[in-house]
Formats: sequence, C-alpha cells, structure tokens
Amino acid sequence: MPKISMTVNGQAVSGEVEGRTLLVQFLREHLGLTGTHVGCDTAQCGACVAEVDGASVKTCNMLAAAADGAEVTTIEGMANEDGTLGVIQQAFQDNHGLQCGFCTPGMVMTAADLLKRNPNPSEAEIRAYLEGNICRCTGYHNIVKSIQAASAAMVAAE
Repeated sequence: MPKISMTVNGQAVSGEVEGRTLLVQFLREHLGLTGTHVGCDTAQCGACVAEVDGASVKTCNMLAAAADGAEVTTIEGMANEDGTLGVIQQAFQDNHGLQCGFCTPGMVMTAADLLKRNPNPSEAEIRAYLEGNICRCTGYHNIVKSIQAASAAMVAAE
C-alpha cells in the first residue's frame, strides 16, 4: 500500500492507504477527524468540504493519495488555538446557523473559502457560493445570516 504524508490542521501526518481510499476516509478513519462528514458519497451535498492547498474540496470525491504533500484544513482546524470557536464557527452558533448540525462543517468550510476570496459578500453572492452545500433543516436563512455576521466580525477585526 502506498504511504502518503500531508499536513492536516498544522500537524504533519502520514499513513498507508489503499489506492482507492478517499480523503474523507483518511481524515475520519485514519486520523480520527470525524468533523468532516460523509453525506452523499457523490460530491452533491458538501458535508465533506475541507480546504486542500487553499481551495475548498469535497473530500468524498478526492483520493487520499491525491492529497499527498498537501496542506489540509478540516473543521477541527477552524477553532482558535485555545480550542474556542473560530470567528465563523462562533457566528454560526450566535446566529442559529445550524439545526441538526450535519451540514455545518461543510458550510463553515465553504464560508471560510468564500470570505477568504470575498471578505464582504452580498447575500446573493453568499447564496450562490453555497449552491454546492445542501442543508435539509434550516432553509439557509440563518446560514446566510451567520456568514454575514462572520464577514462583519472579520472585517471589523482588520
């Protein structure tokens, strides 16, 4: 089996994986980072989104071997160094941007990607950016409010 190495949430990790092992499986089963969820296995729902080399990736659609040497950030890596919620995570909590929570890690990771590219997006831009993420509970209103609140907090902190 091939050995892969990558940096996940700032930590060097490695492991032996079968060639067919998906990145989401490596994160969850090999590293124990279960915040990255498996929803559909077909890259439709976005629950598995993580950042790979600075870009949002649906990890259920990427082989772990393809991330060899990459910098990966999962939802666990979005927290502050002291373990408290990061700005986007806190905004989701404060603005009730979650109900069952299953889609939340992917939503937070997608929001982080959006806010990195566009620090002050309009509601329409947020909704368009979230098109690859499905939530079956909230109706998206509070998710959008959460991203707007995170944007305001991040812009104010600059």
